Amino acid sequence: MAASELYTKRARVWIPDAEEVWKSAELTKDYKNDDASLQLMLEDGTNIEHKLDPKTKNLPYLRNPDILVGENDLTALSYLHEPAVLHNLKVRFMDSKLIYTYCGIVLVAINPYETLQIYGTDIIHAYSGQNMGDMDPHIFAVAEEAYKQMARDERNQSIIVSGESGAGKTVSAKYAMRYFATVSGSASEANVEEKVLASNPIMEAIGNAKTTRNDNSSRFGKYIEIGFDNRYRIIGANMRTYLLEKSRVVFQADEERNYHVFYQLCASSHLPEFKNLRLSSANNFLYTRQGRSPVIDGVDDTKELCTTRNAFTLLGINESYQMGLFQVLAAILHLGNVEIKDRDSDSSIIAPNNSHLTAFCELVGVTYQDMSQWLCHRKLKTANETYIKTLPRLQATNNRDALSKHIYAKLFNWIVGHVNKALITNIKQHSFIGVLDIYGFETFEINSFEQFCINYANEKLQQQFNMHVFKLEQEEYMREQIPWTLIDFYDNQPCINLIEAKMGILDLLDEECKMPRGSDDTWAQKLYNTHLKTCSLFEKPRMSNRAFIIQHFADKVEYQCDGFLEKNKDTVNEEQINVLKASKFDLLVELFQDGEKATSPTGQVAGTGGRTRLSIKPDKSRETSSKEHKKTVGCQFRNSLQMLMGTLNATTPHYVRCIKPNDFKLGFTFDPKRAVQQLRACGVLETIRISAAGFPSRWTYQEFFSRYRVLMKQKDVLLDKRLTCRNVLEKLVEDQDKYQFGKTKIFFRAGQVAYLEKLRADKLRVACIRIQKTIRCWLARKKYLRKRSAAITIQRFTRGYQARCLAKFMRRTQAATTIQKYQRMCMERKRYKQKQAAALAMQTILRGYIARLKYQALLREHKMVIIQKIVRGWLARCWYKRCLYSIVYLQCCFRRMKARRELKKLKIEARSVEHFKKLNKGMENKIMQLQRKIDAQSKDNLLVVEKLHSLETSSTAEKEKMRNELNRLRGVDEEAKTKTKQVSSLQEELERLRKELSTTQQEKKTIEDWAQTYRSEMEKMVSELKDQNGLLKKDKDDLNRSIQEQSQQMTEKMARVIAEETQQLETDLNEERSRYQNLLTEQRRLEEKYDDLKERTLASNVSKPGHRRTDSTHSSNESEYTYNSEYAELEEGSRAAEDVTRGIDTSLTLKLQKRLTELEQEKQSLRNELENKEDQFQRARARDDVEFKKARGAELEYESLKRQELESENKKLKHNLAEMRQSLLGDAATNSGAPGSPAYKVLLDQLNSSCEELDVRKEEVLILRSQLVSQKEAMHHKDEKETMTEPSVYVVDVSKLKDADEIKQAYVGLKDTNRSPRFMRKPLEVSDLLSRLRLLEHQLQTQRRGHDNEVEALRGELQNVKEENNRQQQLLAQNLQLPPEARIEASLQHEITRLTNENLELMADDPTASREARVIILRRMVDLMEQLEKQDRTIRKLKKQLKVYSKRIGEMGAGQTEGQTSPGQMVDEPIHPVNIPRREKDFQGMLEYKKEDELKLVKNLILELKPRGVAVNLIPGLPAYVLFMCLRHADYVNDDQKVRTLLTSTINSIKKILKKRGDDFETVSFWLSNTCRFLHCLKQYSGDEAFMKHNTSRQNEHTLSNFDLAEYRQVISDLAIQIYQQLIKCMENILQPMIVSGMLEHETIQGVSGVKPTGLRKRTSSIADEGTYTLDSILRQLSAFHSTMCQHGTDPELIKQVVKQQFYIIGAVTLNNLLLRKDMCSWSKGMQIRYNVSQLEEWLRDKGLMMCGAKETLEPLIQAAQLLQVKKKTDEDAEAICSMCLALTTAQIVKVLNLYTPVNEFEERVSVSFIRTIQTRLRDRCESPQLLMDTKMIYPVTFPFNPSSLALETIQIPGSLNLGFLTRV
Repeated sequence: MAASELYTKRARVWIPDAEEVWKSAELTKDYKNDDASLQLMLEDGTNIEHKLDPKTKNLPYLRNPDILVGENDLTALSYLHEPAVLHNLKVRFMDSKLIYTYCGIVLVAINPYETLQIYGTDIIHAYSGQNMGDMDPHIFAVAEEAYKQMARDERNQSIIVSGESGAGKTVSAKYAMRYFATVSGSASEANVEEKVLASNPIMEAIGNAKTTRNDNSSRFGKYIEIGFDNRYRIIGANMRTYLLEKSRVVFQADEERNYHVFYQLCASSHLPEFKNLRLSSANNFLYTRQGRSPVIDGVDDTKELCTTRNAFTLLGINESYQMGLFQVLAAILHLGNVEIKDRDSDSSIIAPNNSHLTAFCELVGVTYQDMSQWLCHRKLKTANETYIKTLPRLQATNNRDALSKHIYAKLFNWIVGHVNKALITNIKQHSFIGVLDIYGFETFEINSFEQFCINYANEKLQQQFNMHVFKLEQEEYMREQIPWTLIDFYDNQPCINLIEAKMGILDLLDEECKMPRGSDDTWAQKLYNTHLKTCSLFEKPRMSNRAFIIQHFADKVEYQCDGFLEKNKDTVNEEQINVLKASKFDLLVELFQDGEKATSPTGQVAGTGGRTRLSIKPDKSRETSSKEHKKTVGCQFRNSLQMLMGTLNATTPHYVRCIKPNDFKLGFTFDPKRAVQQLRACGVLETIRISAAGFPSRWTYQEFFSRYRVLMKQKDVLLDKRLTCRNVLEKLVEDQDKYQFGKTKIFFRAGQVAYLEKLRADKLRVACIRIQKTIRCWLARKKYLRKRSAAITIQRFTRGYQARCLAKFMRRTQAATTIQKYQRMCMERKRYKQKQAAALAMQTILRGYIARLKYQALLREHKMVIIQKIVRGWLARCWYKRCLYSIVYLQCCFRRMKARRELKKLKIEARSVEHFKKLNKGMENKIMQLQRKIDAQSKDNLLVVEKLHSLETSSTAEKEKMRNELNRLRGVDEEAKTKTKQVSSLQEELERLRKELSTTQQEKKTIEDWAQTYRSEMEKMVSELKDQNGLLKKDKDDLNRSIQEQSQQMTEKMARVIAEETQQLETDLNEERSRYQNLLTEQRRLEEKYDDLKERTLASNVSKPGHRRTDSTHSSNESEYTYNSEYAELEEGSRAAEDVTRGIDTSLTLKLQKRLTELEQEKQSLRNELENKEDQFQRARARDDVEFKKARGAELEYESLKRQELESENKKLKHNLAEMRQSLLGDAATNSGAPGSPAYKVLLDQLNSSCEELDVRKEEVLILRSQLVSQKEAMHHKDEKETMTEPSVYVVDVSKLKDADEIKQAYVGLKDTNRSPRFMRKPLEVSDLLSRLRLLEHQLQTQRRGHDNEVEALRGELQNVKEENNRQQQLLAQNLQLPPEARIEASLQHEITRLTNENLELMADDPTASREARVIILRRMVDLMEQLEKQDRTIRKLKKQLKVYSKRIGEMGAGQTEGQTSPGQMVDEPIHPVNIPRREKDFQGMLEYKKEDELKLVKNLILELKPRGVAVNLIPGLPAYVLFMCLRHADYVNDDQKVRTLLTSTINSIKKILKKRGDDFETVSFWLSNTCRFLHCLKQYSGDEAFMKHNTSRQNEHTLSNFDLAEYRQVISDLAIQIYQQLIKCMENILQPMIVSGMLEHETIQGVSGVKPTGLRKRTSSIADEGTYTLDSILRQLSAFHSTMCQHGTDPELIKQVVKQQFYIIGAVTLNNLLLRKDMCSWSKGMQIRYNVSQLEEWLRDKGLMMCGAKETLEPLIQAAQLLQVKKKTDEDAEAICSMCLALTTAQIVKVLNLYTPVNEFEERVSVSFIRTIQTRLRDRCESPQLLMDTKMIYPVTFPFNPSSLALETIQIPGSLNLGFLTRV
């Protein structure tokens, strides 16, 4: 693949950086092949230009995609290089707080320098049995892998833990050993696993010290072999140590300490047992004060010494030996304080009576003179003589320090030897797992002999590691059958040869040590001469001739030659050793005797610990031993290292590389420089390099197909997935060398997965863009349509609104206009009317005046007209006559003349035609004009006529009107004249009335003044009364309010206290029940272990045990209640027990006996404590009652005083009111007008209401008095009743109560306690007393009424029962006298009569119920009649058969015998079976068996019974019923021995069958159901009234009469608890393999989860293959459990508890795996989990179990799934998460957020700041820091009483049970 395809724009790369080692950058420009530089942009936005090397043209490392960052396995990274590894570790460590990461076969562990809650027992159980790749990286996963491979491959294993000082090697090794001890258990009861763990504090005390890098640094290497037997249980251990840092005993650098044990002794010097050691503060001793840091923060050395001493004791080192060890250690401290002074330049001296030397000599038992002599002198031996040489002060001091180091080394070796002895057992070792805790590669400023040996060991381990990694790679390629070439990896054999080969560094060092005058300088020169020119790995420093440099695999290290020879020789003055050997202190002598026998001065004893295969046999000769003792330290270390490498090569190694993140011990702080140094040194990068050189990325075909299906076209997908993947890869990747096809996997070279991920991301990005485009278009269009619809709707409504507003406005306008119109019309009309009236008045007057004037004028004119008429008539006639004469004359003259002229013209015109024509034409025109004129004149005439007519009409009307007005005025004038006459009389009357009015006004004023005065007085009096009444009302309201408030407060307080106490009692009860059930479990486990040991010991005498791995926690179901039969069995088996005790350890027997005794004592103490608590409760209750009576008496006295005071006040007020009323009545009598006034009525009403209120108060006082009296009597009777009935109420066994009864009893006790004076410290008020007295009175009255009603009802029922009994006896006597056929008729008739009477009574009581009862009765009657007819038919049929048989018998045997019966008699004889129903009716529900048949009964009914057949064919609980019926007969015959043996045999047989078939769910469920039914039967028929309420009268007759089996009920209840726990365990074993696969791994919703690239540690595929479990598998299994329990008749409440426990297991296991699997914490997985949970809820809904509490147990899982899906960015999101995840702890929430991993690039990671915000918000929560849920937790089980309605006499025993020897009674 060309670089131009990868180094494109926005590609991210890594560039070197001086501070951060590697820095991320992004390309801003595409790279081309001829470019000399890259254009980059850093993460902070800075643009830089990165120059490429012109020679190599090496491009910077590419960065992995974000979805690969934070992977569990570094080999899953597509680009495998140093920056990718460093960044991945940093992200996991800093952001996700994950300290473990896989790197192929290596587990990288980073020291967090904080205490993490990830090493608990719950975490151990979570990793147990899991595949290594399925869970998140952890030291427990490595330990589980080693344990699993040891069991599977039958090959020894090794765990190699290495790293720098302070990296956490010791802690990792400790946790690995803890895992083995917890998971495997031990093969014996010697607690080997505890001893193995106990060796840790001892070795830490004597071998660990504080350094500048670590507070608990191991200063030696150790290899612990943990031995296992053939069942893979721990049987012992063996420890080998390497190169103890002895120089630390005498010297410590600044800020460092000596070994811990010295400071522990100094801190405990004040203890009495350490007084003789003469110790004091650590600052007073030279060997403990040189580092000037005697205290470690957070460490208590006194407590640590106690832990060390306890560990010594556990390992068998007794107190005397421990004190001896501490004595030697104290002697070393005193020896270091011995001051040596100069005598001269060549000699030294110790002052006489040196206190510290004296203390040393006394502690070690040597003489002061000898020791002081040989501390300052030395004996030299030559061939001929021996002489003593003095030593200068410096050499003497070194001699003293050498002796201290030698003594400490001997002590160290002695302790290691005794630890190994304590860990060795006699059981043959089958295999072992070794844990190597060894120092990592070290380089300091000054490196000496210790660093040289350490780095030499690391070179050997690195070579072995490289070879193992290369071997695994080769095996993988060969297994997949792919071609491979030799991978070039770093081989450090040349460096190893430089150190250990012939003429190597160690060889030259040993040779120089043998030289008489050998020195470090001469040795250095030999090194230069030998290796400087011949070996490229050896160098000489430029500025030094006393040092050399070796090129190790990790780095170059410069070693200083000073001290090499001295440390290699490790010489000690022999005379000092002889002095110590002559000591009187036995332990010191033993130390040096062991030293002579040792093969190594460092304490490695080869061939111990039960191992023979890899041991080297030592030479037993003393000469050889002496030579071995003279071996140099380098030679010894080389030999021990070779033996270690031989051991490791013979095992399968597992590697743990510990990394120290910083040098300052800061929590979760990552220093890249230090981390890279250690990664290079520990071989992690070499693993990466080897992996990257081959094919590091590996996919199965199915995973590749699922991941890159998006890159395939539909036509490319074939049925053969392998061929499909091949075709696709050939298209996508052209270079075929970049991948290889194996048998099951596809192998990719480095970078190819990133390229495929890039193609996938591009394809998904394009698809996302297309989807986004379409979705956004759809959303935009939908939004547009929604907006458009909304706009149209808004417009429609707006326009409608506007139209309505306009219409409204128009209506209002029109209305206003109309109103205005009518208003104006009215106003105008009114104004017009006014004006009209005025005008009319004026017109009337004016017209009258004018009319009169006109009348006069008319009169005058009329007269004048008459005169003028006469005159003018005469004159006109005269003028007319003259004019007429003249005119006629003129006319005659003129006409004559005209006529003449016309005549003349006519004569002329007649002569011409034209003239006539013109004449005619003009005549026509004139005629037409004349005609028009005539028409117009006619019209004018008509108009004039009409006008004239109208004028005449109006004139006539006006005249008529004027005439009428005139008449009216005449009448008015006459009336005015009459009125004028009346005015005088009216004025006189008015004067009289005015006088009367003034008199009346004066009287009225007087009355008003009196009324005002009276009103003011009344109002004043009323106001005073109102004030008084208001005060009374206010006081009353205040009293009532205070009473109500106090009552409410008391009620709330009582309710709150009762609720809290009830909740606390329930919690305590559940805890006590859980503790009790846990004790039963522990007892069962111990009993089963005892039985297993007994069986195994007995079986060992016959055959050897089998090879199988079992769970060490497997337990049996034995109960602690073993009665006489068990004691008999123990007596019979005492001989076998003796044989067992011979074969097992005595301590085991003592421990078992002690444990059993403790358990019995504990149980007895619990019972005694319970009884004491009950007695104390009763005494306290009696004492409280006495005190309460005293307090109640005082309260009653106070109430009586208060009552008297109230009565006196009421009397006084009543008297005042009576006087006031009388005075008011007297005033009312004097003033007749006042009583009717409103003020008087109001006043009287107020007075009457006040009187009524006073009467009410008086009645209340009287009621209170009566209540007090009745209260006294009631309390007296109650006290008597309680004294009589108290034992029956409170002496109730807590274990017998149901939950409701327990709560009820707790409530009663709490109520009585609250009534005691302890809760009445404050003085009680009157209101409080009133409320309490009323409450008590009400309660007493209610109880009394209820008691009376119950007594009356019981009396009535008793009378009815007596009458019914008498009637039944009479009927029975009558029926017995009847024949069998008549008996049936009589019984039926009696039944019909009884039902009829009941029906009539029911009809009288309740008609509705009577109808239902009639229906039931009719049905019963019909059934009875049908039974009668059926029996009649059967009888007739049998009679016919008998007749036939009798005839045949008569024919066959006639005359053969005498006394032969007649056929009639033979017919009558077989009639006797008809009496069988009578016997069945009289059957008492008991089964009789013989004593010798008891074993047969138990065998057939319990041991050999098949649950499946019984559950299918017979009634549920049949064995329990049969056993109880047998028990009833034993009780009936009063045989206590039979009862005891039957119950004991039953219990033991159930235990035996459950032990034999305890893994069969059906068997356990069957016997749980029957045990509960047997327990219910014992309760139901016990005779206790509490259990007999639901019984029928017939069932009450079957109660046990002679024995009280309450104790046995407790035993059977314990047995039921054990069976329930075994049932839960059985279900858990079945469900456990299904849960993780079905709930997490399987894709219920296909295609949601994406498969990410995985590394060498392959996880379980989420794709369902054949045989894998799915959610349907879980649901089917749950349904199978439910149906089985239902078939067995298990109580419904018990089924609910079982289902709740099932769902708790499912939720807890799923959540725990989710919290431990980073690959499961994604958004898509949250969706899968929520869907799976919904399916489980649907199953609950289908089964009707939603209310059983099972859903609530899944709440943590539901909230975790929701947490994976919710938004995780802002503060609002954080608040929502905190309010949502209430069922999750803070640790779980933070863990999920840290583990959240995006599956695709489009998801975002959770930021660190957001997680910090969550932690800040949740820091106030008070909760357990535990991370995982307890999957082993079992809810306390209860068995609610469930009586059976089945009558015992109706039970039929089938013949299939083989119980024919039982006789029904």
